Order: sequence, then C-alpha cells, then structure tokens
Amino acid sequence: MYAIVDIAGQQFKVEEKTKVIVHRLEGKEGDVVDANDVLLIDNDGKVAIGAPILEGARVTIKILQHFKGDKEIVFKKKRRKGYQVKNGHRQFLSEVEVQKIEEKAKGKAAKPAKEAAPKAETKAPAAKKETEDKKPAATKDAADTKSEE
Repeated sequence: MYAIVDIAGQQFKVEEKTKVIVHRLEGKEGDVVDANDVLLIDNDGKVAIGAPILEGARVTIKILQHFKGDKEIVFKKKRRKGYQVKNGHRQFLSEVEVQKIEEKAKGKAAKPAKEAAPKAETKAPAAKKETEDKKPAATKDAADTKSEE
C-alpha cells in the first residue's frame, strides 16, 4: 500500500514505515502529525484518486529530527561589468517517518474543500459592449458624411 501525499508544499510517494526528508515542519522532534492532503492511495491494485484530495484520508507521520541541509553556493556574475556576488544557503529540513496510511479516517474528518464564490452577473459587461459597438458606428457615419460634403 502506498500513497501520494502533499507534505509542506511538496508531493511524496510514501509507504508505511519509510523515512522521508521534507521541508521543516512545525512541531518538535517526536511529535506525531497528520497529513490530510492525500492525493492518491493504491491499496494492492485498488486505486483511489482525489479531485484534488481524497476526503477522509490521512497519513500519520512522526517527526524524527530537524536539521539543516548542505550548503548551496549561489554565484552571480555579469561578464565585462565587474559584477560578482557569492552567497550561500542552507535549507531547514525535517526527517519524518510514515507510521500509518488510512483511506477512511475515523473520528476527525478531513478539512472540507473550499467553496467557490458565486459568480457576478454578466449583464453589465454585455451592456457596456453594446454601447462600445454603437460609438464607432456613429463616428464612422459622421466621417462618411464629412467626406461626402
């Protein structure tokens, strides 16, 4: 059984009892966190796909440790201009272990999908378009009458 889950803005293919390195999560080492943004679950060939997420599904993960990644060197140069900048960056990361994948979570339900706001009436722009169509016709008639005189 595996799942594709969105953790800290990135998508991961996870199985139970596997370790994954993700961007830094809120919480302390040893905390158990639920990831409710499950996009797909494959249970021995039975695939459940969310649109965009599966309602009621969740993945339980445990934060093992927080650490900083390797240093990345960022070097910028514009040739023949005398411009050089060297910077470094170390990403804050968390190592997590997937403990449990649930298709239908018991107890607490997953967060509801956001509802779209009702669309405004489109009559006003249509009326504006009609007036715009009339203006060029009027100016065109005026131009024709001037050329005839």
